[in-house]
Amino acid sequence: MTRIIAICAAIAALGFMAITYVVGFGSGDDDKYAQCKNSAVAGGADLGGPFELVNAAGQTVTDVDVITEPSLLYFGYTFCPDVCPLDVSRNAAATDVLEERGMSLTPIFISVDPARDTPQVVGEFADNMHPKMIGLTGSPEQVKAASETYRTYYKAHEAVDDYYLVDHSTFSYLVMPGEGFVDFFRREITPDQMADTIGCFIENQ
Repeated sequence: MTRIIAICAAIAALGFMAITYVVGFGSGDDDKYAQCKNSAVAGGADLGGPFELVNAAGQTVTDVDVITEPSLLYFGYTFCPDVCPLDVSRNAAATDVLEERGMSLTPIFISVDPARDTPQVVGEFADNMHPKMIGLTGSPEQVKAASETYRTYYKAHEAVDDYYLVDHSTFSYLVMPGEGFVDFFRREITPDQMADTIGCFIENQ
């Protein structure tokens, strides 16, 4: 019961964070994606940016190395009991919907639990979720820097018998190569809704 209460409290807190982010972003006439955006983020123009992480092969890679086409970033952890599998599966499903429409998207999973999520672990998790999914981890410092770049939140609970949960934000971020962050998605968005919005961005590149 205590665990359920903790999870619900974390989700409620993250929901509040989401509300505080919503303000005008990119609504100017010079924004080629204005008709595509369903969300608005405070300071959105400054959200996202360079990062350096480690891929499933143990190689250090940068955002330029992995974001070679429209990409959907999600920050989570592989030991997550419920939220992450649902969100990441949704992102994978949206990738498939877009593929059926003749459009290509790369889903990317970035771990916020580097202590347990080794390159091999994130690699296997990503492979199980979608053939195109890229799994990334890194040192605590690398993960923290990437998280701060996208203004995500995460906090590990105290371990009990080597088991612990990690509270974290649950947004998915759409990033365009050479352009950076353009929009984000809440977890209640369906795969088809996500594909509709991302498709608009792809068509207006």
